[in-house]
Amino acid sequence: MDYFNALEPLLRAYWYIAIPVSLIFIIQTILTFIGVDSADGMDADFDGNLDHADAPFQLFSFRNLINFLLGLSWAGISFYSIITNKPLLITISVLVGAGFIFLFFLIMKQIQKLAENNTFKIESTLNKNATVYLRIPANKTGTGKIQISINGSFREIDAITNGESIESASTVTIISIETQNIVLVERI
Repeated sequence: MDYFNALEPLLRAYWYIAIPVSLIFIIQTILTFIGVDSADGMDADFDGNLDHADAPFQLFSFRNLINFLLGLSWAGISFYSIITNKPLLITISVLVGAGFIFLFFLIMKQIQKLAENNTFKIESTLNKNATVYLRIPANKTGTGKIQISINGSFREIDAITNGESIESASTVTIISIETQNIVLVERI
């Protein structure tokens, strides 16, 4: 404790911020990796109507406060002996802290891009080309099957046609959706 008391007041303040903030950051990180903390920094720590899809990144969250203080304190400690001008040191520390928040924001945006909605909707097949898998009987007298690639995955869908029968391996276009799981196709 004598070591801290012997430090200059600004450096001592940086250390008093760095130690508890670093411990909290380590605890947050551990909890995140074991799945206890599922927050992604998009929830505000105050009451407000921010639940809509276009809600901006929440600047005022506990995680962002920790990120800011982590950058501020360790930048201040690291540059203390290099930068002798104290106002410049404080300014650089604040900028590094803001940079930590910005970096966290970029990381969260990239992680959110990984979340895809791969729910198959039959409406997404309209006007798309497909390959006949099982022969489609003529004039809606029975159903055949087509294969189509939607969002990188192949689907088999029951299909009918208004015209002549369509043989396997033919290419067709989906014209409309007849029922919940049957589409109307025509030969290309």
